[in-house]
Amino acid sequence: MGAATPDLPVPTGDELAALEVLCIELATTAGRFIRDERPDRLGVADTKSTDTDVVTVMDRRSEELLHRLILEARPDDGILGEEGADVTGSSGLTWVIDPIDGTVNYLYDIPAYAVSVAVVVGDASGEGTWTPVVGAISDPSLRLVHHARRGAGAWTRPEATIESAPESAPPRRLTVSQEDRLGRSLVATGFGYAAEVRARQAEILTRVLPQVRDIRRIGSAALDLVRVAEGSVDAYAESGLNAWDLAAGWLIVEEAGGVVVGREDAPGKDLTVAAGPALVEPVRRLFVSEAP
Repeated sequence: MGAATPDLPVPTGDELAALEVLCIELATTAGRFIRDERPDRLGVADTKSTDTDVVTVMDRRSEELLHRLILEARPDDGILGEEGADVTGSSGLTWVIDPIDGTVNYLYDIPAYAVSVAVVVGDASGEGTWTPVVGAISDPSLRLVHHARRGAGAWTRPEATIESAPESAPPRRLTVSQEDRLGRSLVATGFGYAAEVRARQAEILTRVLPQVRDIRRIGSAALDLVRVAEGSVDAYAESGLNAWDLAAGWLIVEEAGGVVVGREDAPGKDLTVAAGPALVEPVRRLFVSEAP
């Protein structure tokens, strides 16, 4: 787990529970928005690192929605978002948001995209300098929201129960796979946008594939981490992740009994590996040479 800045207070008890509820509400609201308001002809509004790293108008509108709702509810908190409209806060808490994780899937109307919302303590702009304390990931296509707060487990519930009748469908607790043999493990991964990065990642898979059951490429880091937490894949490994890609999912995996590591310590751009305790180190060894 990444180290939080020691002089910043970590929320506990009722405050932490309230932050989790707000995370769930924000992720669910933005998830419904990008699903229900998606234009029939969704085009590319911009590109980022390469021509294949796309931004849609809905990425921007979703982030604007999240910014507005966070500032209304928590005006003293900071915000770090994928599309760059960051806010410096004074509370020691930062909201780390991905308005659409899996934008290419969303662009092509492939039902594997998410909204990720987390609260972290520490310096969220660095690596190994922050820790997630609450998080929620909305899966709009399946109408589910996955969530966790530090020390309280990881859970999945239908989005319809967020605002009304939660007792009608109690949340399901998430638990990572108990698989302990690398050769029987189903491993999720992803690829960067730069051609040279993709070439290196493809090369590493020539060594990985013969040693595992199979590889899955879903196209959303947030949903890959959820699948580790729920045990529908045994492990996940990818380089190139930013804080907004992994903040909520990192916590959800840990609260489901899993382990999330990087090349050496905290997960991040060099490498992120998530799995159950028995698999995390064997999988890390397989992918570690992928890191720069």
